[in-house]
Amino acid sequence: MDPQLLARARALLVDAPVVDGHNDLPWAMRSQAGYDLDAVDLAVDQSDRLHTDLERLRAGGVGAQFWSVYVRSDFAGDQAVSATLEQIDFVRALVDRFPERLRLALTADDMEAARAAGRIASLMGAEGGHSINSSLATLRALHQLGVRYMTLTHNDNVPWADSATDKPTAGGLTAFGVEVVREMNRLGMLVDLSHVSADTMRDALRVSEAPVIFSHSSSRAVCDHPRNIPDEVLALLPANGGVAMATFVPHFVLPGAIEWGERAGAHLEAHGFHALAHTPDAMKVLHAFEADHPRPVATAATVADHLDHMREVAGIDHLGIGGDYDGTAFVPDGLDDVSGYPNLLAELLGRNWSQADLAKLTWHNAVRVLRAAEDAARELQAVRRPSIATLAQLDG
Repeated sequence: MDPQLLARARALLVDAPVVDGHNDLPWAMRSQAGYDLDAVDLAVDQSDRLHTDLERLRAGGVGAQFWSVYVRSDFAGDQAVSATLEQIDFVRALVDRFPERLRLALTADDMEAARAAGRIASLMGAEGGHSINSSLATLRALHQLGVRYMTLTHNDNVPWADSATDKPTAGGLTAFGVEVVREMNRLGMLVDLSHVSADTMRDALRVSEAPVIFSHSSSRAVCDHPRNIPDEVLALLPANGGVAMATFVPHFVLPGAIEWGERAGAHLEAHGFHALAHTPDAMKVLHAFEADHPRPVATAATVADHLDHMREVAGIDHLGIGGDYDGTAFVPDGLDDVSGYPNLLAELLGRNWSQADLAKLTWHNAVRVLRAAEDAARELQAVRRPSIATLAQLDG
């Protein structure tokens, strides 16, 4: 990386730090340490087991992080709700443990105040509608606990919305799914369309009364994976006001990595691990597989290719970054952990992105979209009561 471009990138991040839309550290801490912050001290280097620790967040110029309070989509019913609550509890414990580094953020103003105080604004996003067990009261409870976005599905359908990686059953959103979006709008919780089918994307954009986000998705035109965003959907973002946050996951950004990732997941399952596992023991199995089957390697330039295309289709006001660190076994070269964001910005500077455009990408777009959701919620709460509709009532 050109040292001058890298220096310019780091200087830019002082004024416009990264808002990252998706980091799976809470699940990694659940899997690896049972949430024990004494066993894994995140104040010191944890690069032997995690993509994330506090020093590397600082080095990467991160000013705000949406911590994913994800639970696997094979968790169902009350089990999914309880596990989500445990994830939320961990994020709050993490913030309490490091008050000199982190600050809980519930609003756009909180994000700005944390930045002004030199803290990393810590927000939460629930990854998958299974976390609410088809209950709007549970949705409201998650919001009261601080969750500021919910991804409508994860890898499997929920009863009211189709996932990108499951066989369609709803054809997008059901009537109850529409009600979930409406209630999220009323609360000021961002509707996250990563992981959902293209039909679900279109339905949500049609009914949402507030900007949506894609917390960690890239361009389907650049890499034809169902987890990515079709151009026709990206083109709808300006009218909605939403933001698409490009992800770093190799098999979502590099066409040659798609088939390798599928075989690697099958290999993990054959050895008794979940296909998405990336604990130290699972990584040993993956590295052995990689030795016999060389892995196609993405780079910062690969991600920049997506951002270039997404800017052409949606415009600079509708882009962000959602790395998915600690939610993937492998990452692109140059984006090896949360300290790598300056490398991506340097790559974009080398492609003649302006500093003003980069500041929108890193900070301003994400703050704007949360503030817009808050504004919409104030208007909706003045005219709409909390919904008590049920799945059975609306979908039969």
